[in-house]
Amino acid sequence: MTVALYILVACLSLYVFLCVLFYFIQERFLFQPEILPQDFKYKYEYPVEEVFFEPERGVRINALHFKIPNSKGVVFYFKGNSRSIKGWGKFARDFINKGYDFFMIDYRGFGKSRGKRSQEAIFEDSQIAYKFLKQVYSEEKITIYGRSIGSGFATHCAAKNNPLKLILDSPYFSMVDLLSRKAPILPIGRLLKYHIRTDNYIKDVKCPIFIIHGNKDRLIPIRHGKRLVELVEKGQLIQIEGGGHNNLPSFKKYHEQLSFILNNALSRVKEQDLVKRMKDKVLSSS
Repeated sequence: MTVALYILVACLSLYVFLCVLFYFIQERFLFQPEILPQDFKYKYEYPVEEVFFEPERGVRINALHFKIPNSKGVVFYFKGNSRSIKGWGKFARDFINKGYDFFMIDYRGFGKSRGKRSQEAIFEDSQIAYKFLKQVYSEEKITIYGRSIGSGFATHCAAKNNPLKLILDSPYFSMVDLLSRKAPILPIGRLLKYHIRTDNYIKDVKCPIFIIHGNKDRLIPIRHGKRLVELVEKGQLIQIEGGGHNNLPSFKKYHEQLSFILNNALSRVKEQDLVKRMKDKVLSSS
């Protein structure tokens, strides 16, 4: 064999190795779960009810349901890819302080939730949780909120149901698109187990959509939010100047816009002109 052929074989072998490595370890960088014992006791400044779902044998989904007197509705919050709802529960105050109940599940393999995780499994678990909320609230009282990796799951859930509104926090166009840009030499579309096509799901969402994105987000750049909002008629992009991927709640504008979204869309009649009012408000504050 010539030197050139040796180099070619070595390069091909390395490429195949990288593909195989990515396929088998992708769960490790897509999800960083914190596992909790089943007898763990949650402690928060607000009253909370612990809820469990058992979609199938050997599967158990843990959820937290924060409830306040005379709430205006509930926010179904889809968390990011790390830790468990133990830590994410702190974000309940951002919605409780604005008059809303707060509900969140732990994905399979996170916290007290048990079972083999997959894209379809998370979709199914989300739907079961949504049906639970429909037993407590009318859909006109349900707002879906998706954060980071949870934005894709949230969009899928909104597309399959009829919530009052959908709020996406630092969303991605699709997981395939996001990872293909970060690892362009790999055939991500063929290797990835979690395609999470937010760009497809969002087209079937019937309610108004609000995308909140920091213009300094380096993990999921704001171009993802901009591309998503271009796909829908009832969509609004809210840009947080200086906002990164994990610090949006530290900005005053985030809370101002979140409060406006939540508290100026209390009925479907008002929803008809909410997007226009949001655009006017953003323009006047810029």
